[in-house]
Amino acid sequence: MNRKISPRAYEKLCLASYLSLFIIVISGGLVRLTGSGLGCSDWPQCNSERFIDVSSVHGAIEQINRLFTGVVAALVIAAVLGSLFLAERKRKLTQLSLGLVAGVLAQIILGAIVVLTGLNPFANMGHFLLSMVLIANAIVLYRHSCIDKNPVLDCSPREKQYLFGVGILFMFSVISGTVVTATGPHAGDENAVRFGFAISSVARIHSISVLLSLLALLLVLIKVKKSTKTREFLEQRLAIFLGVGLLQALVGYVQYFNGIPVVLVATHLFGAALIWSLAVDTIIVSGSGLSLPKNLTSSR
Repeated sequence: MNRKISPRAYEKLCLASYLSLFIIVISGGLVRLTGSGLGCSDWPQCNSERFIDVSSVHGAIEQINRLFTGVVAALVIAAVLGSLFLAERKRKLTQLSLGLVAGVLAQIILGAIVVLTGLNPFANMGHFLLSMVLIANAIVLYRHSCIDKNPVLDCSPREKQYLFGVGILFMFSVISGTVVTATGPHAGDENAVRFGFAISSVARIHSISVLLSLLALLLVLIKVKKSTKTREFLEQRLAIFLGVGLLQALVGYVQYFNGIPVVLVATHLFGAALIWSLAVDTIIVSGSGLSLPKNLTSSR
């Protein structure tokens, strides 16, 4: 009996793991934006009377998000098992998929802490930031799963360093964004504790970090265009990255000056996960600061 799985099937499994982690960022955000953070006041059961309770809209929304966590867990566990049954086993794939399993388990524990502490802002921040780490892990896993088909960004060592620096700046933008969220009105419940900062101050710090990130990315794009090499794919990737970043900044400004409406906040959340994914993926395919196989980091 042949129990081996094809590289193509494993590649699809890794992509599904990434997409599930992306989706749960959005579903978790919707829990918060609908005021359903304490729709279930206990964990793992919904409340002291029922394990599952859909008698309220908030409770139903919270439990749907919890159930989807089970889907995510199943996919990342399948990624580990799949790495063991590949025709050509690669230790790196097993290590990366185990990282996803460990991260999802940590998320489950942290999610329980969020609920049991009444949506503590530090716990909420940690919950989101760990999701960003998991998305990064999933992208690295996916790129390794299809190593022979990955695009190669023909970057010089100096350009790789620049791109890695851009990634660090975007990381700080994500972190500062969580502080804004933990200070603003969408805490998941009207009685949830928030940071006591002035929303205008933390929003200004966040916007400055975003603008610096975009400026750094623009400078890298200009440098690439001015170089003697013709690298259309690299230029296209950086232009898309910059375009998404500018749209994200625009949504951020519009939502702030219009009273932080739920729809725009949800859009901004989606944009944050997307631009983080672009940042991580661009760094990976350029080989910036990462130990990747030679056929991924060498030029064509």
